[in-house]
Amino acid sequence: MPDLLLELLSEEIPARMQADAAAHLKKAVTDALVARGCLYEGARAVVTPRRIALSVHGLPVASPDVKEERKGPRVGAPEAAIQGFLKAAGLASIDQATIQSDPKKGDSYIAVIDKPGRPTPDVIAEIVPEIVRSFPWPKSMRWGEASLSTSSLRWVRPLQSIVCTFGPETEEPAVIPFAIDGIASGDVTRGHRFMAPADIRVRRMDDYLGSLEAAKVVADPEERKRRILDDAKNLCFAQGFELVEDEGLLNEVAGLVEWPVVLMGTFEADFLAIPDEVIRATIRANQKCFVVRDPKTGRLANRFVLTANLEAADGGATIVAGNERVIRARLSDALYFWQTDQKPLPDFETFGKPLDQRMAKLRALNVVFHEKLGTQGQRVERIKALAKHIAPLVGADPDLAERAAELAKADLMTEVVGEFPEVQGLMGRKYAVLQGENESVAAAIEDHYKPQGPSDRVPTDKVAVAVALADKLDTLVGFWAVDEKPTGSKDPFALRRAALGVIRLVVENGLRVPLNSAIGYAYYRHLGQAVGNPLEYAEYPEAIETWSKAEKKFAAFDASVLAPVRTGAAEYQAAKPGPGNYFNHDLLSFFHDRLKVLLRDQGQRHDLVDAVLASGEGNDDLLLVVRRVEALAAFLTTDDGRNLLAGTKRAMNILRIEEKKDGRSYDGAPDPHLVHDKGLPEERALYNLLQSATAHARDHVAREDYAGAMKALAELRPAVDAFFDKVTVNAEDPALRENRLKMLAELRAATATVADFSKIEG
Repeated sequence: MPDLLLELLSEEIPARMQADAAAHLKKAVTDALVARGCLYEGARAVVTPRRIALSVHGLPVASPDVKEERKGPRVGAPEAAIQGFLKAAGLASIDQATIQSDPKKGDSYIAVIDKPGRPTPDVIAEIVPEIVRSFPWPKSMRWGEASLSTSSLRWVRPLQSIVCTFGPETEEPAVIPFAIDGIASGDVTRGHRFMAPADIRVRRMDDYLGSLEAAKVVADPEERKRRILDDAKNLCFAQGFELVEDEGLLNEVAGLVEWPVVLMGTFEADFLAIPDEVIRATIRANQKCFVVRDPKTGRLANRFVLTANLEAADGGATIVAGNERVIRARLSDALYFWQTDQKPLPDFETFGKPLDQRMAKLRALNVVFHEKLGTQGQRVERIKALAKHIAPLVGADPDLAERAAELAKADLMTEVVGEFPEVQGLMGRKYAVLQGENESVAAAIEDHYKPQGPSDRVPTDKVAVAVALADKLDTLVGFWAVDEKPTGSKDPFALRRAALGVIRLVVENGLRVPLNSAIGYAYYRHLGQAVGNPLEYAEYPEAIETWSKAEKKFAAFDASVLAPVRTGAAEYQAAKPGPGNYFNHDLLSFFHDRLKVLLRDQGQRHDLVDAVLASGEGNDDLLLVVRRVEALAAFLTTDDGRNLLAGTKRAMNILRIEEKKDGRSYDGAPDPHLVHDKGLPEERALYNLLQSATAHARDHVAREDYAGAMKALAELRPAVDAFFDKVTVNAEDPALRENRLKMLAELRAATATVADFSKIEG
């Protein structure tokens, strides 16, 4: 069967756009072929800094003939409707249509349209220009004289040539003729811009890749990455060093070269006084070079690895020298930044140590965190209070947590972080160590941003955990309060990531953190900022009178957010419930949604999570939710678990039907005398077991032994089976019927101590 080869050769394709461009070309062409009936066996796309190429193999010679039926108006419809139908169907008169009878809808016209197949080359010649003209480049341009017209082609950089061939493997493929803005398709491409710029005639993908290889072009990006990595490792090993691998940089470098040539350069050993992370950031950001490690010391060596795009006559000496010159200048700047950050800050020397001075500067500059949530300085004050509040819950020293939160954002004002934002936190830790801060404080400054993704490391130092939780909860509560929640795929403030970070911090460290309390505390800190008077947690009742002032002064806390808090004031004064109970619990639901995603990724069933959450017990303690889900999942793998689930769901279905029919609930204790006087043996057995098993299950739940609770509930399984086998729930005696329904309600309540079984599928 014939194959298609398509190549679009450009002046340049930026590295960041290459993968998406290749994927789009492949999808657009194959989708268009399939839509026209040209099914294929396989497709492959490759991309370099100059070209995108696509091979589609196993195509038919022509698209198949198609017979299409198009339904028209009813017989006797107005003339305008009939004429519109004829025009759409391509019929000359209504006599060319057939009539279809329908007993319900009556007779209507049907047009049977025969569409003969088309040669596949004609289909390709039609679709490729359309795809090229509508290509979704993030940035594109017009060039030359044609650029005077707004209808001329826009491309990422000037399009230079088009290869488009079609034919079976056993024959010479033919060029599919078409032109795009005066660029005619052909079977000629060009090799490396400098080493092999001559024309190359190509036929199909196999010889295309080989011909380009001979012309100093590695067309496959994965092969370029493999060669760069292997050559870089070998070069380092030969000189007694190790390559510091960097997947992101490798992808970028592979998109910058068509013929990778790996070389090594050096820089002065004096620059090794700079922290390794800063050296790496400098060399990576400015020159796209890899750094090298000395295996003897574990620190970086004064070497770097670069990837050139040609084999130079001097063996690359000039290329290496040029990179060394630039890197030397960049490292000189980095060394100056590093040394300057350790010195007193003019105008702020009275504030103590260097990081304290930078924090004072951050406050003085009133750097805005968010227009509705105040400055970075105000945010730090909130995080300090929240970290100190959370610290006892996670076993951290409150004073150390407060100190770490005070310095956590200070490195934003350092020269190094100003130049390399990616090392924020890390540099804060280094500066904290230099000024003699407690080890846990220094660790918290670096780790309070973590985890920043599903694979990122979770802090374990208790002070770091407290500050990381405070940082994320302050962000979530603040944006929830000003109604800047994620919507659909949009999450500009990374709130989903922040919630997942809170969950991982709690669960992976085995922490018991009541989220309602922490959320409530964070919320009132925001309210305190709104009224210009930071509130103490214990002052919550007295602060109620200030809310009207808060609404006027800080309109972002709108009435819909403040209303549930204000209306609960009297109840708070009487019962003293946790303030978090008045916060918009939509945020807790958001945490539950993120927890479902996390547990699903770990292999847990989503319906089990729903079942545990629906029980309503301790849902703000995420660690307990996870343990209950795990216990429930293990229980349902046993015969007792599966059979008890079936019996309980049967009981719930009966209850739901009867309660709806009777317009009442059957919650409440069954009459024991009625059970023993009129009940069947199976009924008495279930009643007696319900009393003991329910008590045992609740005892286990109170001790947070959910596996034990499940084992206690499993005792019910034989009695439930026998009950449904021998007992008629809807007895003719109304009193007996009600008593039996109450027994089913007790069974429902017993299992609800761990989960709502009605939410479990199957």
